[in-house]
Amino acid sequence: MTLTLSADEARRIILRAQGFLGADARRGGATATLRRLGAVQLDTISVLARSHELVAYARLGAVGRQKVERAYWDEPARAFEYWCHAACVLPIEDWPLYAFRRRAFRERKYRWHEVPPTVDKVLEKVRESGPVTTTDIGGAKNGGPWWDWSDSKIAIEWLLDTGEVVCTRRVGWRRVYDLAERAVPAHLLAEDLSDAECVARLARLAGRALGVATRADLVDFLRLNAAHSRILDAALLDGATGLVPVQVAGWTGRSATAWADPAALETAPRGRHRTTLLSPFDSLIWDRARTARVFGFNHRLEAYVPKDKRVHGYFTMPVLTGGRLIARVDPAREGSTLIARQIGLEPGIDPRKAAEPLATALYEAATWVGCDNLHIDRADPSLREAILTTIL
Repeated sequence: MTLTLSADEARRIILRAQGFLGADARRGGATATLRRLGAVQLDTISVLARSHELVAYARLGAVGRQKVERAYWDEPARAFEYWCHAACVLPIEDWPLYAFRRRAFRERKYRWHEVPPTVDKVLEKVRESGPVTTTDIGGAKNGGPWWDWSDSKIAIEWLLDTGEVVCTRRVGWRRVYDLAERAVPAHLLAEDLSDAECVARLARLAGRALGVATRADLVDFLRLNAAHSRILDAALLDGATGLVPVQVAGWTGRSATAWADPAALETAPRGRHRTTLLSPFDSLIWDRARTARVFGFNHRLEAYVPKDKRVHGYFTMPVLTGGRLIARVDPAREGSTLIARQIGLEPGIDPRKAAEPLATALYEAATWVGCDNLHIDRADPSLREAILTTIL
């Protein structure tokens, strides 16, 4: 028989799997968090901090930012950068599992730009002089918009796509590229997995990270194309993923059948919930359809929306408390002041009950980024007063 979960049971399993419920989530620090999540999305936007730092902070609290950096980029390599849900930091032990994607890039023979004929020369430069940054191989841009990449930048990214080179550390925000054979442990390079083995094992990791997931959730987590999605379907049906089918009350249509990590079903989630601000690129909410289904929360990143058309703000961060998404905050910093440009409560949320968790989330975030003052630009006046009073 297929196990049936209530929507609340599924939500709590998801929160525990993502590290927001229970004491176990904090054990092992940022390194363990990366392995729990399987993938931490990277993004260039930095408001309070860059998104990959915010992901660790949301689960661990005021973790030292250098500890987060060492968990991602260190020597010997603990992680590498590659394509999962998007550009992500991934545990180094998962290198063999992405062979299916490296093969797909080689077969496609192009990325967003045409691969230049100088790619072999760039590879030789890395072999002779690596590790290198784009500066070492001629620079990243031709002088136009951000997407106007130089041939050397296109070549090095193509070599990363196909696995000839790898990024296992950064200098500032610049990738450092080296030969995979030098940076990836030999026993991982030696693994030769078929596409079916890669997809099945990655789906198992994604299912464990998500707790309860539909097929669409798994496809989105791994960004599988049509051919690889068919491999996933077969692996789910024949048990190769190790995930088991469940039904979740209220999940209908294509979401009617979900999949769960059996270990996540063995015990009921218990413990304290985290109260925190979430990066819009956090894996708890990066899938907008899943976020709406699990939390009843419709979220849109407005950083790329014209300013006059934004509703909630440039880098709106949902507020998680008690296992619910209750509000949105658009943050900024000016000197030692954390600014909430706008705070909006979700429909049905009582401002009197929301004030304390909002104050907790804002004050903790302010302290973490070195701010000792809070200013709120736009919010319901009674909510604004209650938050500031709570902090004082």
